[in-house]
Amino acid sequence: MSDTRWLSDDEQRAWRKLAALMTVVPAALDAQLQRDAGLTMFGYWVLSMLSEAPGRELRMSHLAQQSNASPSRVSHVVSRLEQQGFVARRKAEDDARGSIAELTEAGLAKVVASAPGHVEKVRSLIVDALDESQVTLLDDLCTALLTQVDPRGTLSVAPPQE
Repeated sequence: MSDTRWLSDDEQRAWRKLAALMTVVPAALDAQLQRDAGLTMFGYWVLSMLSEAPGRELRMSHLAQQSNASPSRVSHVVSRLEQQGFVARRKAEDDARGSIAELTEAGLAKVVASAPGHVEKVRSLIVDALDESQVTLLDDLCTALLTQVDPRGTLSVAPPQE
């Protein structure tokens, strides 16, 4: 026990605030999307990744990487989105084992219709509480934390390049 690097009072206070945010913010975003769009936060995230991809399609393995989720989680969500008519899945032409998820016109319409409410919720929960310098600081803090959590840089966090 003597080797344990216990948190100082300041560290404990900061950690508990971060832990509260990690619980409250995803739940609030999920509730807003389910109420207003009939989508889970992760379902919306998957649709968003597809909407930003070239040709609005991605290999399932790339979609898992882009959405920072396991292939099985993405497959499960894509199956649900297929049933709703928002995504179509097909075999990859160059690899019989791979498959492609493609955003349908209905899926694109769903993302476009859902985005304003989602962005407003993100603003009301996070962005509007911060001034410009604090947004920059938040970006820097998140970069430092993501570098610690993911030193190889495998998580996808950057928006697509134009």
